[in-house]
Amino acid sequence: MLRFSRRADQGQAKAASQSMQIALASGSAAIAQPSRLPTLAATAATVAVLYFASEVFLPLAIAILLTFALAPVVSRLRRAGLPRSVAVIGTVATAFLFLSAFSVILAVQVSEVAQNLPTYQYNIIEKIRVLKEAGSESQIFERLSRVVERISTEISRPKPETRLSPAPDPEQKPLLVEIFSPERPIETLRNIIDPLLGPLATTGLVIVVVIFMLFEREDLRDRFIRLVGYGDLHRTTEALQDAGARVGQYLLMQLVVNITYGIPLAIGLWLLGIPNAILWGMLAIVLRFVPYIGPVIAAVLPLFLAFAAAPGWSLLVWTAALFIVLELLSNNVVEPWLYGSRTGLSPLAIIVSAIFWAWLWGPVGLVLSTPLTVCLVVLGRHVPQFEFLEILLGNEPVLDPKERLYQRLLAGDPDEATDNAEEMLEEKYLVEFYDTVAIPALLLAEHDRARGALTDPQVAQIAQSARTLVANLEEIAGEEEEEEEEEEDASEEADNGDDHTDDYDLPLGEGKSVLCIGGRGELDDVTASMLAQVIGVQGADVASASYKDLKPGAIRTLPIAGRNAIVVNFLDQESLRHAKFIVRRLKRLAPTARIGIALWQEEGAPNIALVEELQADFVVSVIAGAVREALSDEAARPLKAVRAKIAPRHQVRRRTSSTVKSAPADQNAG
Repeated sequence: MLRFSRRADQGQAKAASQSMQIALASGSAAIAQPSRLPTLAATAATVAVLYFASEVFLPLAIAILLTFALAPVVSRLRRAGLPRSVAVIGTVATAFLFLSAFSVILAVQVSEVAQNLPTYQYNIIEKIRVLKEAGSESQIFERLSRVVERISTEISRPKPETRLSPAPDPEQKPLLVEIFSPERPIETLRNIIDPLLGPLATTGLVIVVVIFMLFEREDLRDRFIRLVGYGDLHRTTEALQDAGARVGQYLLMQLVVNITYGIPLAIGLWLLGIPNAILWGMLAIVLRFVPYIGPVIAAVLPLFLAFAAAPGWSLLVWTAALFIVLELLSNNVVEPWLYGSRTGLSPLAIIVSAIFWAWLWGPVGLVLSTPLTVCLVVLGRHVPQFEFLEILLGNEPVLDPKERLYQRLLAGDPDEATDNAEEMLEEKYLVEFYDTVAIPALLLAEHDRARGALTDPQVAQIAQSARTLVANLEEIAGEEEEEEEEEEDASEEADNGDDHTDDYDLPLGEGKSVLCIGGRGELDDVTASMLAQVIGVQGADVASASYKDLKPGAIRTLPIAGRNAIVVNFLDQESLRHAKFIVRRLKRLAPTARIGIALWQEEGAPNIALVEELQADFVVSVIAGAVREALSDEAARPLKAVRAKIAPRHQVRRRTSSTVKSAPADQNAG
């Protein structure tokens, strides 16, 4: 009883010390982790400043983005031998002359469309009448028109008078008075110039800022480095180069993609007979800078004009077909070929950024949303305080493949785990996927199990999901087996004498028989199934067994007859004593088979002395090595005899004393 109470006290003290260590570790981690409150406050303050000072920052943002786009052109002209002033002024002048000509043509085309709209009135009324007759049976249009009339009547209804105000006189009617005053020529000129002053002033300011930024580009870069990242020149330089490359390449390649879309669109609309085809092509070039929303707007206007320009329906159908064909070609041929419109942003981030910048700066912010968000992602990639921007907006995976697979197995979702595995298996072999992703994921689960973070039901769920994953990949394993046979036949027919060895160039297993067994748990059984599947790909006769079959009462029922190799799999690094016991029992049952231990680990290889200690034929840590050893032609090593145990110290003394006592008798006998 006393002994039991002491053990209980020791267990409680140990548990208390462990909980204290965990608390201290979590407290130190909480102290070491910086607070995100100042970063969030600074972000909110920055958004507020950008919103209320948009008249200042919007031209500056446009100038910076144009500087990113024009800087490569200036650099090429400088390398060609032109002076800096000629290169900068010539590039800026050419760019803004092109933009001015583009704007003038656009304005002229818009005015022509406005003048021709009354001529389309008859066609629109006629088609609406046809649609109304087509839907007369269900009376859809009548119901819709009634709803619209009721809504408009409710909106236009005047507000009721308050009780304190006097009742209006029903006989008194308001008198409408209209005052005409002749406008002076100066006022007329002012009414024309005033709407143009704002855009012209903004354009002039942008031109001046772009010229000075291109002239002082190197000096501005040095000042920015000195102000922001003087203590880390490498990171700051990398951030500037990354931002410049991403934004400049995006703007240039997106412009090329839009031009390759807009010019064929204008030609196609002109051939179909759509009025002002040049206008719709130019609008498509501009609007496609707006992600997702821009192409829809660019298509709606020509479709409406096709609806109004011709009395029939064929023009509308051909116009819609033209847009569908151009969208398919642009999205599936032109963009993948140029590969320049990739920004590093996720699709959801592009939508959210478009909404945010449109709210912040209006239509101009909508056009600039993608390049501005690219700059934010670059900031989050290179500045630790803003890492959340890259996590939220970037398209790079935030979890390693092994962590992602472990998370899916832990969630009991083998279907998504299979989908992810199939995506990776398009570029990897099955053995490489198991070596670099699946086994490390199970090692994460084993570590969590060993430290008590997983319950037994969770471990069982992970094992079951992993077994389902292995079963789902059986078809891919069969395809790889066929490819392996074809490649082997081709290599035998044409041997070029290349001595290059691939890490996953595995031997064939024809005529070999291998048994893979789990070591001490359900997760070990899964690794045995993975190893058996890869060995089966190599053409060997393979089977797998559970760790339960290694128990003393069931080990003799294992199918070990005629096996060339038996591999026992362990994820737990503390299972060496148990592994040694298993090796000895299997050596006695199958003396001609090579007995191996797969002690899975992510890095490094098992110590050579471990083979002698376990008395195994081989000890491996990766699937590729396990396959090579299991299919090897080497003979099995015989089991060494166990040395006699040293007798306890009190027995040694007793034997020594008896020997001393009997010595005189022996001498006398001699």
